[in-house]
Order: sequence, then structure tokens, then C-alpha cells
Amino acid sequence: MSESDAVKITIYGKIVDPAYSRMLIQKTDLSLQDIFALDRVQKKLPIDDAVVKQLRRANLIEGRKPNYHVSATIAVATTTSKADYILTRAQDDDYYTKLIYDYLTKFGSATRKEIDNLLLGKLSDALDDKQKHNKIGNLITGMRVAETIVNSGSRKTPKWALKQKCDSF
Repeated sequence: MSESDAVKITIYGKIVDPAYSRMLIQKTDLSLQDIFALDRVQKKLPIDDAVVKQLRRANLIEGRKPNYHVSATIAVATTTSKADYILTRAQDDDYYTKLIYDYLTKFGSATRKEIDNLLLGKLSDALDDKQKHNKIGNLITGMRVAETIVNSGSRKTPKWALKQKCDSF
């Protein structure tokens, strides 16, 4: 077969990571449409809601809009993204509140900046900086509402402490 007789396939508007797609084709029985969609997820590009629904039903993606990431099944199939999977999937709130609790137990109190330093590196890489700060604020609020911690500082410069420790002052 000469070069002029070879079949050429061109997919307009699609920029695909050939190594990632090749690995998915070799190690899974996914459709080409699913592979293109997963490639977009991996690149953090937007995908249609109907495609999200289909990928979720097949347990191929996780996360919340717009921060989707490939599921553990796909991470295992593509070996290069196993570490990325662990870094992008969120831990449950109990994990983060336990870190804050342990910090306050050990050091007595913490400013918001100290809590930020404790947690920012541990939060999902799928979140941007603003989302990470909001997440930390929500965790602190949750602990305050549950009366686990109290603010022993001012509203402008809070200093968080465990409730039982603060009550003894």
C-alpha cells in the first residue's frame, strides 16, 4: 500500500494526548468517545453535562463540576496518573478536622494563617487557591458550630483553641 492509498483520519477540534489515549485503548474496552472525554478531563477542559452523566454512570470520573478527575479505575489503567488520582481526589472532612484538632491539642491555639499553612498543601489539587481557602473556612466554621473549637482572639484576628482548653482560662 502506498502512502497515497493509506487511510488518514483527521479529527478537527480535538487535541488528544496520544500516549494517554493509546494506554486507555490498550488497557480498557472504552469507546473512542469516552477516551476523548477522559482526555479532556485529564487536561481539565470543560465537558458537556450529558457526557459527564455518562462517564459517572460508568464510574470513569469523580469530583464536582467543574473539578472532575479520572476515577481510580482509570488511574490504575494509565499507571502514570495513580499519584495524580490520590492528589486530586478529596479526603473527607473528618481527615482535615482531625489535623486541626491534633494541631490545637499539641500547640494550644492557632491563627487562621497557621491553619492555612497546615491544610493548604493537603487539600485536593483540583481546587484553586480561593476554593482551598473557602474549604478551610468551612471546616473551621463546622468545628465552631459543633463547639469543638472557639475563637479566643478577635473577629479580625481569630485565635482558635479547643473548647475545653479555652474554658479553663
